[in-house]
Amino acid sequence: MSQFLFEYGLFLLKVLTVVIGIIVVIGFAAAASRKSTQEGLEVESLNEKYKSLAHALKHAVLHKSEQKKEDKQEKQRKKAESKKKSTRPRSFVINFKGDLKASAVPSLREEVSAVLDVATPDDQVIVRLENYGGVVHEHGLAASQLVRVRDAGIPLHVCVDKVAASGGYLMACVADKIFAAPFAILGSIGVLAQIPNFNRMLDSHGVDFEQITAGKYKRTVTMFGENTDEDRAKLKEELEDVHALFKSAVSKYRPDLDLDKVATGEHWYGTRALEYGLADAIKTSDELLRELADKRELFEVTYKIKQPLQKRLMANIDNALEKATAARWRRRFESRLPR
Repeated sequence: MSQFLFEYGLFLLKVLTVVIGIIVVIGFAAAASRKSTQEGLEVESLNEKYKSLAHALKHAVLHKSEQKKEDKQEKQRKKAESKKKSTRPRSFVINFKGDLKASAVPSLREEVSAVLDVATPDDQVIVRLENYGGVVHEHGLAASQLVRVRDAGIPLHVCVDKVAASGGYLMACVADKIFAAPFAILGSIGVLAQIPNFNRMLDSHGVDFEQITAGKYKRTVTMFGENTDEDRAKLKEELEDVHALFKSAVSKYRPDLDLDKVATGEHWYGTRALEYGLADAIKTSDELLRELADKRELFEVTYKIKQPLQKRLMANIDNALEKATAARWRRRFESRLPR
């Protein structure tokens, strides 16, 4: 009997442990969900951020007898600055990390709108851009958001620390000035369409594919039907037309570029991109912002979009596609690096 009670008690303890574990996990998930669904504009002073970082390091390396003095001076500085109204010009910093569908555009739209409501021609907008490119119309809309800044007469600078290729460069070229890290990737001014075709596989298994259209060119190259030379020629014609629009957009904002040389679909690293006119200066965003912090007020502007659960789940699929695209770029670029 005592053995039974012991085993039963042990079983209840295990069940209780599992239940508590599930409750804790659900609690964390609910908290994370609430945090991720908060929507609104967030503004952070980068000047204050840099000073706080410097103070934290200084505090850590000082002797204990000097730490109190340093803390007192820091409090006095913050108090004095809170009372003093700054008359320095402002730089509004926006971060844009692109994916295939340029899904950050809704946030970019709100960030640009907020900045345009308060910025003056004495201010400037700095976009830290990382974008491999993707769907044409989505990235065209992203570029149009930056055009709004330029059309408002507010200086626009784009910083490329890693990559601004294809649709990413379509965004970057809008800037009055492009800063690139030494090994940042720029260019890829070209258009690509690649579609697998399963027609022979379906045919070998006795599967017919029916496609009925109204309009001669409603659908040309397909995944499941038999593609003809006429279909391929029509798709090629459409790609050439998009490429012409791409080149026209680049030429509008960077008229001195030799498009015959750079609009070949190739990409270049920062220093080479500078030689070809795809960038204006070799400098990382960190270098630029720390330099500006001495003479301007820097504000990082971020708009967080409330995402329903379904969209957050679908975002995982998009992230997987984005990682696959990034991996393809890495393989392409790393193959050119010396071993």
